[in-house]
Amino acid sequence: MEKFSSLPVEKQNIIIDAALVCFGTNGYKKASVSDIAIAAGVSKALVFHYFGTKKSLYLYLINLCTHIFMNEINEKFDNAVTDFFDRIKLAAGIEISVMKKHPAILSFLDSVYFENDDEVKSDIKAILADSEGENLRNKVAFEGIDASKFKDDIDPKLVMKMLTLLTDGYLCKMPKTGIDLDALCEEFDEYIDLFKRNFYKEKNL
Repeated sequence: MEKFSSLPVEKQNIIIDAALVCFGTNGYKKASVSDIAIAAGVSKALVFHYFGTKKSLYLYLINLCTHIFMNEINEKFDNAVTDFFDRIKLAAGIEISVMKKHPAILSFLDSVYFENDDEVKSDIKAILADSEGENLRNKVAFEGIDASKFKDDIDPKLVMKMLTLLTDGYLCKMPKTGIDLDALCEEFDEYIDLFKRNFYKEKNL
């Protein structure tokens, strides 16, 4: 990817955003390098020159999106926040800010999550299971939290699993385009507040 990395950032972003949109809208199999090239205003040959294959471009985008989120969270997350639910809200707000910068990321990652093409299925599984990303998620959710706020019979890890399932289901039903990210953030906050009222001891509300 050295040749692509040597391009001006603005040019890189044009190609990246075009690819995110095409893959996010059509899925891996139906998306074509020709469509990506047209959307980016470059030649098909140039895309192959930078990435070699459609698969290489696709996997590059998954890794790129993952690292964009990780870098933003590492940079902006406040470890001084010890409330579990406040941490979840903070992390979600950081992720929403990334999506505002790159609107196509959400639909792309949504399509990746449900992608079942044999050519990329095992690669996706390996990337999503990356220990670095898992370690960061655990750090954000659990490291340094005040677990005493939870009711005695509530397991914070189980709550986290519930939130993950809620998010996955929500993303599955979302439209591919025209998403109001601010409204999404507000709605997510309402869910978090509902969880907090039900899972925290009354004195900690």
